[in-house]
Amino acid sequence: MNLLFVVDPPDTFKTDKDSTFAMMREAARRGHALWVCEPWELLWQHGGLVTASARLIVLTGELGDWYRAGDPQPMALRDFGAVLMRKDPPFDAEYLYTTHLLTQAEREGARVFNKPQALREHPEKLAIMEFAPFITPTLVSRDMAALRAFHAEHRDVILKPLDGMGGMGIFRVRDDGLNLGAILETLTHDGAQTIMAQRYLPAISQGDKRILLIDGEPVPFALARIPQGGEVRGNLAAGGKGVAQPLSVRDREIAEALGPTLAARGLLLVGLDVIGDCLTEINVTSPTCFQEITQQSGFDVAARFIDALESQL
Repeated sequence: MNLLFVVDPPDTFKTDKDSTFAMMREAARRGHALWVCEPWELLWQHGGLVTASARLIVLTGELGDWYRAGDPQPMALRDFGAVLMRKDPPFDAEYLYTTHLLTQAEREGARVFNKPQALREHPEKLAIMEFAPFITPTLVSRDMAALRAFHAEHRDVILKPLDGMGGMGIFRVRDDGLNLGAILETLTHDGAQTIMAQRYLPAISQGDKRILLIDGEPVPFALARIPQGGEVRGNLAAGGKGVAQPLSVRDREIAEALGPTLAARGLLLVGLDVIGDCLTEINVTSPTCFQEITQQSGFDVAARFIDALESQL
């Protein structure tokens, strides 16, 4: 089967930990043909179909020089067995435009994972609003007075932009309120941009857990991303240490409550972020941690994912 991966430039992949690479490696092992394109290589023209300037790639088995690519070929997305949208955030206007092209490709018969409509409807920071019983006290606003009042009530808060990834732009403001005004002005662009405030969760010291849902079912191990060196962020991109651990009772409760709902909406792969007993984010664009969980636990996440993908086709 021909699989098209819509990705960031392949030359930027860190193959020792990249989850898209793990998917590709498992798919190739099973005999699937791998194709890649970047979002800018998608196009639609009146009278035609959504096409990609796609390249057939072959894996070399090397971690650095990891693939060989053929020449670009214009191919209709509906002619692939599956299209996997694996572009990293930011969840910006260009990302949205790409999902609209993918929705048009679906109308023409393409099979796209995750479903582009579901990607649009589940922005990763804001999707938790639907599942409020599982989250910490949270405010979404660009109103300075409301944000200040939230800090005054909870005294120790996390402030973050809605379009970041990898821990970018996250600030902790403690009881003394040091630099609260400057941080709010910076994050909201003087009240022009909406942000999120959440009560600080001390359990971050035990890790920001990534729980993977595949077709609504939780992978039995989470990756706890533990902050290092006084850092408040556990994200691996921010220097966090990843430790695979079995799901706790609460982890499984959250996963089993959300999993069937999200899968029914066309989200084949979801990454839940949980700190302590609280859900903090729902990641749907390009959830990661496949390789870290597999290497430490022995559970083959990529194989589980390709099983689920094949069952959908």
